[in-house]
Amino acid sequence: MKIKSLIFLGLVQCSLFVNAQVKTLDPVEYVNPLMGTQSLPNLSNGNTYPAVCRPWGMNFWTPQTGKMGDGWAYTYTAEKIRGFKQTHQPSPWMNDYGQFSIMPVTGKLAFTEDERASWFSHKAEVSKPYYYSVYLADYDVTTEITTTERAAHFQITFPDNENSSIVVDAFDKGSYIKIIPSENKIVGYTTRNSGGVPENFKNYFVLQFDKPFLTNATWNEKKLEKGKLEFSGTHVGAVVGFKTKKGEKVNVKVASSFISLAQAELNLKNELGTASFDETVAESKKEWNKILGKITVEDNNEDQLRTFYSCLYRTVCFPQKQYEIDAEGKTVHYSPYNGKVVPGYMFAGTGFWDTFRALYPLLNLVYPSINKEMQEGLLNDYKEGGFLPEWSSPGFRNVMVGNNSASVVSDAYMKGLRGYDINTLYEALLHGANNEGPMDAVGRKGVNYYNTLGYVPYDVKINENAARTLEYAYDDFAIWKLAQALNRPKKEIKLLEKRMMNYKNLYNPAIGLMSGRNKDGSFPANFNPFKWGDAFTEGNSWHYSWSVFHDVQGLIDLMGGAKSFTAKLDAVFTTPPVFDDSYYGSVIHEIREMQIMNMGQYAHGNQPIQHMIYLYNYAGEPWKTQYWSREVMNRLYKPTPDGYCGDEDNGQTSAWYIFSAMGFYPVCPATEEYVLGAPLFKKTTLQLENGKQLIIEAPGNSANNKYVNELKWDNTTYTKNYINHFDVLKGGELNFEMSSSPNLQRGTTAGAYPYSYSTSK
Repeated sequence: MKIKSLIFLGLVQCSLFVNAQVKTLDPVEYVNPLMGTQSLPNLSNGNTYPAVCRPWGMNFWTPQTGKMGDGWAYTYTAEKIRGFKQTHQPSPWMNDYGQFSIMPVTGKLAFTEDERASWFSHKAEVSKPYYYSVYLADYDVTTEITTTERAAHFQITFPDNENSSIVVDAFDKGSYIKIIPSENKIVGYTTRNSGGVPENFKNYFVLQFDKPFLTNATWNEKKLEKGKLEFSGTHVGAVVGFKTKKGEKVNVKVASSFISLAQAELNLKNELGTASFDETVAESKKEWNKILGKITVEDNNEDQLRTFYSCLYRTVCFPQKQYEIDAEGKTVHYSPYNGKVVPGYMFAGTGFWDTFRALYPLLNLVYPSINKEMQEGLLNDYKEGGFLPEWSSPGFRNVMVGNNSASVVSDAYMKGLRGYDINTLYEALLHGANNEGPMDAVGRKGVNYYNTLGYVPYDVKINENAARTLEYAYDDFAIWKLAQALNRPKKEIKLLEKRMMNYKNLYNPAIGLMSGRNKDGSFPANFNPFKWGDAFTEGNSWHYSWSVFHDVQGLIDLMGGAKSFTAKLDAVFTTPPVFDDSYYGSVIHEIREMQIMNMGQYAHGNQPIQHMIYLYNYAGEPWKTQYWSREVMNRLYKPTPDGYCGDEDNGQTSAWYIFSAMGFYPVCPATEEYVLGAPLFKKTTLQLENGKQLIIEAPGNSANNKYVNELKWDNTTYTKNYINHFDVLKGGELNFEMSSSPNLQRGTTAGAYPYSYSTSK
């Protein structure tokens, strides 16, 4: 009887522990950098790699399973590791630049990437943002990595072996290597890139070993040059060898620079110096907890905690710092626009078509000081390149559409960022809005048509014309908001105000959606709203028709009123995932990802439709936002290698989750509002940079209680469907009373609706 009582007591205690609310005091330990790594070109579950790095660090490191030049540098299903690569890759589709790798081997020397590759297992792999470790089975070697912003520390544990070696691969497309035995050092540079760089681009690197070299050699292509200490060629590398005892650790400190070898040496000295491996691990973990700890979530669902912090980790990876600190302590950078070394900040590795939507608004709310640096970096982009980039990797890249730098600049200023030259940035916005750039994706392709007709025509051989029109109209709104704030001339403001209504020119009443429009004003006959691409970008009319961020009421009016509008929103989820892929000639991965998710035409794996769920708030049915945001969070995000439903895209898809889990979303950047959904966790604490706290309480939250019955702000009933950014900055407490059934009265009147231009006049 006594034994049974003890067992019962133990079960009760266990149950209490399981149901206890977990407070995330050590948030970095919830991060799974492998989330999203089980991806292929024809099906993306994130298209991520496990980045060992510091937040926004200049250099990342990753285990490399793919071949040199393969954008899929690490895939979860791979069996072998070829090396450990320094990377700046924002996306496999953009590929990498400034990369090189190192790889430990034992026994018979193997230095080419196929020969040196070793079997590994995820069971013998530890992946954290601040630390990575893996056992290389073919060599009986364990490799550990930790990093700073511009340097890395390797700790490699060797077996008892007469021929232990470390291979340095400077990659192809032109590289240089030099071994300096007297200093236990290897230096060199790599030029490998995927575009967006001047002709003089180099990434200089230095490796400092703590063990003298017993043997050394350089190699070129597949030929080993024993005793030759220096080599330049198409594809060169180095091998240094040691005699090791079982369990002996060889430390390698590595740093690089886009400026010079001397700067790489300085980066190594400044960031690693005499620090031990364990000290750097601890410092990196501390930094990650500081950044991730700006948002503390509490709940009893550990999978959701892991998903949340894995997503938050991704939001603070890109864009990367491209600037360095010189010998005088000044901020300098190598310009990917003019090839010169110049003062000031520089960032790279982001596409504004993706990230203007939620990533940059998240920075403005949680990490405004880093975005201030990014705004100063944009100033330098403009001064050195003549335009603002729309995709930087590291310089201009000719991909995607829109002029969404306007949103990124305007939202920062409208959310209160100051202390930089906003007038020159505004000049950059006007320049980009009124000119075609040096490539299609810079400035505005088709700008003359847009400014004269009010749209980019369907029949003038400009691809993705309707998408361009819709995005230009929103971008004009963002510039208009900034123009008002800066007291620009009334004529200028009026013109922007006129142009931001150009979205109306594409509404096709025959299909009740947006479509391409011919130069003569007619709509194309038999326009297919299920056709991907063509008039739109990586989507179809069902996805892009909601891209009227700034005037949802105007869109509601076009669609025949609130009931017709919400019925059309409902139809996104109930219409089967049929598609026309004829524009591409095959099923692109974005189409496949929509097709297999069982959510109709809703394609959350790509950006254009991600805000659409929140539009029910503008038409008196906010409970549908609450329902669908919870469905997307639960069904399409997991803390697993297949945990995303499409490309993660430099923090955007993750930022959607972070905002939605807090219970609100920035539908229209460049306004002061966040549109309400429903929080995912029982408690969220947002630690603002001004020292204030926003506490979001939803104690009744559960899988069934997904609807908001009542919201109180500082104990006062709050009836609106949005909250104001500057009210949030004051701190306070939002208390959500959750329910298993929707409240069909709350938020149903026009006074509760978020901002629309049409109702703001």
